[in-house]
Amino acid sequence: MRTKYRVTLTEEERARLLTLVGQGAAPARQLTRARILLKANQGEAGPGWTDAAIATALDVGLSTVARVRQRYATTGLVATLERKAPDRRYPRKLDGAQEARLIALACAAPPEGRQRWTLRLLAARLVTLEVVQSISHETVRQVFKPNRLKPWRTERWCIPPEADADFVWHMEEVLDVYTRPYDPCRPQICLDETSRQLLADATPPQPAAQGRPAREDYAYVRHGVCNLFLVCEPLRGWRHVTASDRRTRIDWAHCIQELVDAHYPDAAVIVLVQDNLNTHTPASLCAAFPPAEAKRLADKLELHYTPKHGSWLNMAEIELSVLAEQCLDRRLPDRATLEREVAAWEAARNTASRPVDWRF
Repeated sequence: MRTKYRVTLTEEERARLLTLVGQGAAPARQLTRARILLKANQGEAGPGWTDAAIATALDVGLSTVARVRQRYATTGLVATLERKAPDRRYPRKLDGAQEARLIALACAAPPEGRQRWTLRLLAARLVTLEVVQSISHETVRQVFKPNRLKPWRTERWCIPPEADADFVWHMEEVLDVYTRPYDPCRPQICLDETSRQLLADATPPQPAAQGRPAREDYAYVRHGVCNLFLVCEPLRGWRHVTASDRRTRIDWAHCIQELVDAHYPDAAVIVLVQDNLNTHTPASLCAAFPPAEAKRLADKLELHYTPKHGSWLNMAEIELSVLAEQCLDRRLPDRATLEREVAAWEAARNTASRPVDWRF
């Protein structure tokens, strides 16, 4: 059967198509069209297959093969491989000034009674302000996409005050500590704490089954709150977690006593990095112990404090994040269970000697 549109590839065109198909990195549409042209080639190096044979071999429709032939014969190779431009042109709904008004509106505070801007709310506000006569929420979305604007999202971020000399001084002091080489006589320790609710299941959960995730009832029973002190030595890949009923200066003092006497009895000085909570001072040692004991413990410490709004400089927060993700992100009914699970996590992580890859 003779075809109306004949495909005769030049050597240059054939080589280009073979390279395109061989690399396989082009969009699927281009690869399919290239294969059709190579099979339909009626030149000296071409097989000259029929439309039916090409459609069967490439698993495409006869109409697809016919359209590719027609586009090649009428527009050439480049236009055949590229996606056809739409015949209909849609005028822009918003000009540059109107788009600027929309973006400024989206970056401003939402109206009273609304938590955030939505696409439909912005579209309605543009009409109310007589920026446009009518506009759909989809048009608003298309304006936001190239501008990478999402006014309905909010990121929680620790924003330090601008040009704060105290912040810079504390930050540089902590960073200088992190650059010190490892010294077992002067271990670098980071300390932080967190609180966890003790929650028990009101109804026994159901384990996962094939084709069904585990099920947990939304109801639970509260059993109070437990505090966790975490101390870690990032350069050695060591960490330890201590549980307490509260987070007072007395609890911090006992945590420090355990750190000094149980974990680092042979250290000359413990270089301790922590946030500037009002309980994290030698005064807490004086409140918890007799004067001689408080002075003994205080003399073993070299204290460094992260700046206000800069607790993220404490590497212990990284360990607490790992602990929360790997161990605590579930319901734990009582302190005994919490301590047992945390101890198992701590032992496994210390055995692996997981250090902190600090980058700043």
